[in-house]
Amino acid sequence: MIVEYTRYRIGQDRQAAFEQAYGGAQQYLKASPHCLSYELTHCAEEPERYVLRIEWVSLEEHLQGFRRESTFRSFLSLVQPYISNIEEMQHYQMTAVRGSGGASAKAER
Repeated sequence: MIVEYTRYRIGQDRQAAFEQAYGGAQQYLKASPHCLSYELTHCAEEPERYVLRIEWVSLEEHLQGFRRESTFRSFLSLVQPYISNIEEMQHYQMTAVRGSGGASAKAER
């Protein structure tokens, strides 16, 4: 598995449209056999910042699979107005350091 992080800086005047664009674009991630999961988060401390996190089966499945699907152009057309707002777009490999915190046990009760 590979995790793609894309950090955006979106002005307040464009945030609703940005979230709406990804709301529409998620149908293509949801349908892709190359995508394991995704989430768009909005920063609480700096409201102009967003992070898109996508888990892909592999780097190749993202770059050679998803980006070559017939629906990729439709996905891209929805998010393209925000490409210039990207601060970072990188792929990361998982490490052995991970787990659940103490609060997760409380949430399960």
